[in-house]
Amino acid sequence: MRFWKDVEGQEKRAHVRERICPVSGPGSMNRNERERRAKEIIAGSRVDTAEYFNRVVKQQLGVTFKEQSTVWLEQAQARKRKPIRATTVPTIQAALDKWILPEIGHIPLCEAAKYPAMKALVAKMNGGGLSAQSVNAYFRVAAAVIASAEDANGNPLYPHKWDANKLDLPLVETSKQRRPSITAATMAEFARVKNPKYRMLLILAASTGCRIGELLGLEIKDLLDDFTTVRIIQQAKGTKLTPELKTANSARFVDISPEVAALLREFLAGRTSGLVFPNRMGKPLNPSNIRNRVIHPLLKRKGLPVGGNHIFRRFRMTWLRENSVAADIERFWLGHANRTVGDDYSMLKKNVKFRKQIADRIGVGFELPDSILASVVPNVPKTAVEDAEQAVA
Repeated sequence: MRFWKDVEGQEKRAHVRERICPVSGPGSMNRNERERRAKEIIAGSRVDTAEYFNRVVKQQLGVTFKEQSTVWLEQAQARKRKPIRATTVPTIQAALDKWILPEIGHIPLCEAAKYPAMKALVAKMNGGGLSAQSVNAYFRVAAAVIASAEDANGNPLYPHKWDANKLDLPLVETSKQRRPSITAATMAEFARVKNPKYRMLLILAASTGCRIGELLGLEIKDLLDDFTTVRIIQQAKGTKLTPELKTANSARFVDISPEVAALLREFLAGRTSGLVFPNRMGKPLNPSNIRNRVIHPLLKRKGLPVGGNHIFRRFRMTWLRENSVAADIERFWLGHANRTVGDDYSMLKKNVKFRKQIADRIGVGFELPDSILASVVPNVPKTAVEDAEQAVA
């Protein structure tokens, strides 16, 4: 690295250079490590660190948007105040890799921080068919990367208050957002698919409103009170289990009706340990396979809008609202944050007996099968059985 250094008794600075590390082999460093080492050298060389960082490091080392995105993501996970959860990192990285970095990842950060580059990014995402919500969310990621570049005093190098009109950012209209759901009749067909494992999983999804990752990470030890309460303390991410849930409110207890508890007891057939829904290797099921092999085929055959695993969560929410369940219990079961001071004051969610009475009273809102393990579910119209079987095939 080369930089200007103060020399005693001399008005002009000397242009000097220092060795950072070998190009390869033992002691070599990656780009981020070299940049950190460069700062350490400057700090010990009586050079104004802030001036150097602004004028020399950014120019000579040529930090690109992609390099800064790596630094930002690491810092965002390590910070003490509202860190990015490890379970969210893959989603952010996927947005960077697919949409943001191909457009502005290769250019210097100082250029990416200007309107032309960011407007080109927004135009690419708009042209790529992304929803308004996704475009705005991915833009906020890019803006956060730029805002993370600071001098030695913690001042932003590229302060910006972005103008949505200049960038052509689309307006997010809640009424136009796509939120596919299902009716009780469709849910009854999902409850009769041929594979008992999928059958039980979809019944539990619609009767609890749990997120798919929470159900796939569910262990038998977390089925409490004779299977009438589901304890959510972890979720499945890929083939691994993690205690890092989506939000702090996701850790909770969800009460289910006795009828579902009976089906769950039959499905487990005496098993006392391990995952409730394991694959052949004992690992969590793949949510994409469930969506592509079971959910989408059945919805397409019925001519319904295609939706993902979240349709069962929306179905449960709708059923709770139709039965006038107290707002704080609804949010507790769904894993949502409190909205009002009244929600904070109310202790209903701690009244287990009352919660179970509600779960028993309102039921599930769709027709349950008589059996989970039966190869052919009784009392089902033939066409519905054939459709469900072809959906799993």
